[in-house]
Amino acid sequence: MKNIFTWIKDFLFSNVNKQFMVFLFFLFLSGIFWLMSTLNETFEQEILLPTQVTGLPHNAVLTSAQTQDVRVIVRDKGWVIISYLHGEKQKPIAIPFRSYDHGNGRGIVPPADTRRLIEQALEASSKIVSIKPERLEFSYNNGQRKRVPVLWAGRVIPDQLYFISQVTYSSDSVDIYASPEKLDSIRAIYTEPLNYVNFRDTLQVDCKLTHPSDVKVVPDHVRVIFHTDVLTEETIENVPVKCINLPEGKVLRTFPAKVKIHFVAGVSQIRSLHPGDFIVVADYNEIQEKQSETCKIYLQHVPHGVSRATLSQKEVDYVIEEDD
Repeated sequence: MKNIFTWIKDFLFSNVNKQFMVFLFFLFLSGIFWLMSTLNETFEQEILLPTQVTGLPHNAVLTSAQTQDVRVIVRDKGWVIISYLHGEKQKPIAIPFRSYDHGNGRGIVPPADTRRLIEQALEASSKIVSIKPERLEFSYNNGQRKRVPVLWAGRVIPDQLYFISQVTYSSDSVDIYASPEKLDSIRAIYTEPLNYVNFRDTLQVDCKLTHPSDVKVVPDHVRVIFHTDVLTEETIENVPVKCINLPEGKVLRTFPAKVKIHFVAGVSQIRSLHPGDFIVVADYNEIQEKQSETCKIYLQHVPHGVSRATLSQKEVDYVIEEDD
């Protein structure tokens, strides 16, 4: 240890290193003077100042954004600009509700008042060059709300041979607060556009909800879950043929009385399907009109999630009998 200490001492206090240390000291000192000189100059810089409506009555609900950022270009010494950019987080500029409420669910802060409120939040030495927006607005209602469903929007496509068997939401409906006119016009709230392709497993997405301006949505985030299943071809037998538009006292008998249906569905869904889930019909009015030896049959209903369903035959023999 003594040898190491001696080596370090000799290295630091050698003639060459003494000169190098002196050079570093004066370089550091000149850097300090340069920085102080630079920060003492005047600069213009854009800063963001948050605003917030305060003093809301108990029965009022703010339907515009809770806080609104104002872009302000200020002129001041460099050290003041740095304090705006890297100092403590700027507290929101308070906009007293009662001072700027114009009634009818709207409040407006004129440009002169906007400038005055901002000047109060800045250092006395700072000069305002420009403000955007110059006029601040907010909207509210007196608690009127409406519950509407949540729907996903965008492009969500699973991998080949897979399909979306079900979509569930952490909250399938939300409360919206807005003016009576907007409440009447909104039928659903949609998620932000989603873009997911070529997935196989269940997909979970946390996303924001989009909505028109001056509308408050509670909650404003949801989790959307896309459940997937494997597509497969299947055939179900013994689906009965029913007759529609049949007059009283008549009976239609078809041969065969039951038919097959070919379709595509998810593996998990196929296990729960029954012949009664499908509806196949023959139309008595069409039979009377055509007077043919055979009648056409139609697939009138298939369960949700079943696609490309087709009948094994399109026509059947029939007889019409009187009902005893």
